[in-house]
Amino acid sequence: MGPVNAPQGTSGHFHAVRFYDSKESLCRIVAEFLGAGFVIGQPGLVIGTPEHNAAIVQELHSRHFDVDGMQAAGDLLLLDARETMASFMVDGMPDGERFKDRMTAAIEEVCRGRTDCTIRAYGEMVDLLWKDGHTVAAVRLEMLWNKLAMTHDFSLLCGYAMGNFYKDASINEICQQHTHVISAGGEAAPSGPQRGAVN
Repeated sequence: MGPVNAPQGTSGHFHAVRFYDSKESLCRIVAEFLGAGFVIGQPGLVIGTPEHNAAIVQELHSRHFDVDGMQAAGDLLLLDARETMASFMVDGMPDGERFKDRMTAAIEEVCRGRTDCTIRAYGEMVDLLWKDGHTVAAVRLEMLWNKLAMTHDFSLLCGYAMGNFYKDASINEICQQHTHVISAGGEAAPSGPQRGAVN
C-alpha cells in the first residue's frame, strides 16, 4: 500500500474521507497519511478516540517514526475526539466561533510559530456525531472544517465507520463535503463538487 497522496503545497485544499470497516484498516491509512507528511516536514494532528489514537501511534511506531520524540517536540499532537468536541458544541450543534478558536489553537500548537506551515490532520469527531444520530451536526462540522481551510493550511482526513451509514443516511451528503475519497489501498479519488461554505 502506498502513502495517501495529498497536495504538498499550500494552495490545494485536501479534505478527504475514508469509510472504514475495521479499526486496523483505518489506522493503517491514517498512519500512511500522517507519515507521508512527516517525511516532508508537515506536523500532524490526530483527533480520535483513545483506542484509535493508541492504534495510530502503534502503526507509526511500526513505520519507524519516533512518535515520542515528535510529541515532545510538538510535531505530533493527539487529542481526544469527544473532549475536543465538547469544547465547541452548543445545544447539540457545533458553534462556528468556538470551533474556529479550538482548532486554530491546535493548528498553531503543532506549527509552533513556523511560517508557511501546512499540517496533516486526522479527525473522527464527525464520525462520533454520526454514530450518536446527530447527522445534521456532523455535516455542519464538515462545513466548518471547509470554512477553516480558507484561512489555515492543512490536509484533513476524516474517518467514518461503514456501520454508521444506515438506509436513511446519505453517503453522498458526506462525500459532497470532501474533496477526495480514500480507497482501502490509500488512493485518493476526487469526490466531486463540495457544497457551499458556511456563512
